[in-house]
Amino acid sequence: FDKFLENNKTVAFLIIRNDTIHYETYFNAYSKESIVPSFSMAKSITSILIGCALDDGLIQSVEDPITNYIPELKPKGFDKVKIKHLLQMTSGIKFKENYFNPFGDAAAFYYGQHLRKKTLKLKLKNEPGKQFEYVSGNTQLLGLVLERSLKGKTITEYLQEKLWTPLGMEYDATWSIDQKTNGIEKTFCCLNARSMDFAKIGRLYLNKGNWNGKQIISKKWVEESTKLDTSEG
Repeated sequence: FDKFLENNKTVAFLIIRNDTIHYETYFNAYSKESIVPSFSMAKSITSILIGCALDDGLIQSVEDPITNYIPELKPKGFDKVKIKHLLQMTSGIKFKENYFNPFGDAAAFYYGQHLRKKTLKLKLKNEPGKQFEYVSGNTQLLGLVLERSLKGKTITEYLQEKLWTPLGMEYDATWSIDQKTNGIEKTFCCLNARSMDFAKIGRLYLNKGNWNGKQIISKKWVEESTKLDTSEG
């Protein structure tokens, strides 16, 4: 098993069962203290924070059109795009999820600055709610919805308040932003933390949002955000 993980360029692997660590191994000079980038697993963290915002009444419903929060997109027809469409990647936005083209949308979002402006330039190519297509632009739009709903609090501060502190994370984390001053989190990727703390988020969802007797996020959201749903594309 160790060799299998090593061959697949794994840097950290933990197996936790019944709150006991049964396996914990690190590879390629990584250790328990090493920072591991989340890549697109951050999309699920963004989903958790949307659930928290719903619990807190900052977002009214996943059925809300995103133009309730980003009115600038109304002239482009985005009033037909619901928060649910972004979460389920059925928004119909035009975005090329290509990791090999240095001039493509994914590279522009990953390496570029002025992410808010780039997000506001997105266009629709299909009718929302008709077809699933995995594109990171959905989750960055979701980040803008979340940022607007927080009314001055950063997404990172909200993450600290809702997850990092209540779960008693063992280490600090960072969330990559597009620029040093007044930057926005790259909510489609780029949460940087230790493997043990990522595992705690898994435990939170395993226990339906409950952490040692305290409901951190509503059970309803955990179930809603992890169920199979093909009703809208």
